[in-house]
Amino acid sequence: MDFFALTIFPGMFEAFAGYGIVRRAVESGKIKITPINVRDYAKGRHKVTDDRPYGGGSGMIMKPEPLAAAIRSIKAERPDARTVLLSPQGGRFDQDAARRYAQEGCLIFVCGRYEGLDERICETYIDDEISIGDYVLTGGELAAMVVIDAVIRHLPGALGTQDAAEFDSFSDGRLEHAQYTRPSVFEGKEVPEVLLSGDHQAVGQWRLESALLRTLLKRPDLVEKNGLTDREKLIVKKWCRYLESLL
Repeated sequence: MDFFALTIFPGMFEAFAGYGIVRRAVESGKIKITPINVRDYAKGRHKVTDDRPYGGGSGMIMKPEPLAAAIRSIKAERPDARTVLLSPQGGRFDQDAARRYAQEGCLIFVCGRYEGLDERICETYIDDEISIGDYVLTGGELAAMVVIDAVIRHLPGALGTQDAAEFDSFSDGRLEHAQYTRPSVFEGKEVPEVLLSGDHQAVGQWRLESALLRTLLKRPDLVEKNGLTDREKLIVKKWCRYLESLL
């Protein structure tokens, strides 16, 4: 899968591609991350990429000509590419969006700076506007890296095991179950006995209950949004019987 990032700070992506799962995915040929310096498409001796907004106001706006030229250049080689603008006005990026983007062959990320970019670019060249949260960053580069990282996790083999992403938080509308590793006793706190039992069915049931409990306590909105499965309903009924016995 190919990722292009239109930015005035291409070095940020070079560092991003050098570590962890992202680096392994690059080295194995599963992905390619190409930062494109928007200044290379700007005209004039000073390669200016921003200008004052019409109508007045504070800050600067990214000029349309360099961005349009950069997008057209990539599209000439990859007409299948989908162009994504990282923007606080965009729809909320989530796990479902990451799965959808993982089905694409090529994504172009437009990383805005200053006060934004000329609206005519949005109208003509942008396929999607997405946001990683209701806050403002100094630029779209970090947001693009977040999206790329999340998408990579859904590419076959990128995590080393086929089911690794399947059990991530949000993969099924639930937070991930609690995790433990050695030592079995740490500062007086023991690992749940079931995890040491070797009983895979019991471990699976414990993990299901752990994920549901963590979701109810930390993100009840996810349960309200997705409802309960038949297995989860049985778990909740068991909990209710236990709570009633306490009362």
